[in-house]
Amino acid sequence: MTTLDVTDRLLKSEEPSIRYKVRLGVKREDPESRGMKRLRTEIRKSPRVQALLSERDADGRIPWHPYTKWRGTHWVLSILADLGYPPEDKSLEPLVDQARCWALSLEPIDINGRPRRCASQEGNALLYLIRLGFVDGRCDVLANKLMACQWPDGGWNCDKTPEACHASFHESLIPFRALTAYAQVSGSRKAQTAANKAAEMFLDRSLFRRKTNGNIIRTQFARTHYPYFWQYTYLHALKAMVEAGRIGDPRCIPALDLLESTRLPDGGFPAQCKHYTVILSPRERRRTGQTLVDWGPTGNTKRTGMNEWVTAEALTALNAAGRLG
Repeated sequence: MTTLDVTDRLLKSEEPSIRYKVRLGVKREDPESRGMKRLRTEIRKSPRVQALLSERDADGRIPWHPYTKWRGTHWVLSILADLGYPPEDKSLEPLVDQARCWALSLEPIDINGRPRRCASQEGNALLYLIRLGFVDGRCDVLANKLMACQWPDGGWNCDKTPEACHASFHESLIPFRALTAYAQVSGSRKAQTAANKAAEMFLDRSLFRRKTNGNIIRTQFARTHYPYFWQYTYLHALKAMVEAGRIGDPRCIPALDLLESTRLPDGGFPAQCKHYTVILSPRERRRTGQTLVDWGPTGNTKRTGMNEWVTAEALTALNAAGRLG
């Protein structure tokens, strides 16, 4: 199956978010066009989005800790932003206030002169506030908190081990995306410099390989999944490089080659692993890693077939790199 066939198949998907991702990342349609705005309205009304928002109470909030995986406010807003949910929807304001207050309350601890923070938390908050159109002075505060916690090698880390001396890929990719987005909307040179420094950390390692010997840093880093949540994968890093305008850097080539090597006979790409459990009812007991929606097949076999979400993300990265012909 050709790229054209796969693209056409995705453009007929029942999921409006899949159609949006492909029209934006492969067809390169203007996100401000009338057709794309209509599509984003369809995303807001879609069964998937309604399921994600179904646990709101009478006050419009999700009534437990914002970081509850993956049903807390923080994660719901993060996913909505990635799905292409339309910006400045006032119905989300209670959730935004809930998540923003929590994110602003987070503080680093200092160990051996280095700030330790799960910076993916502030990073995700800053990113979805920007993507969902809730940009104000509190975004400046989050961005400054991130920049104040950046390590010398360009990343971030929450490891409390005193001997820790390298940043964490898990904790660094989302802040990189967030500061890239913040620099784009604010014009902050300081944020752009911090984002560039973070980009170099990943690029120097070809997005998934050790600098010392070229080996894969962790097996999971070289496997695709969606949603990304906080767990690192080279596909998420390729997405970040597209956003930052760095996908043409030669150091992205190994990751792009790896991605192309996973292409299935049906022309799509698989989700090689997942980090969630699907539940059927909001009334089920809350356990970590639960979600109310399924994110497609997982596996790397011909029988499983492509995962639409991973395929849309993969085609966007390959298209940006000039690899779709």
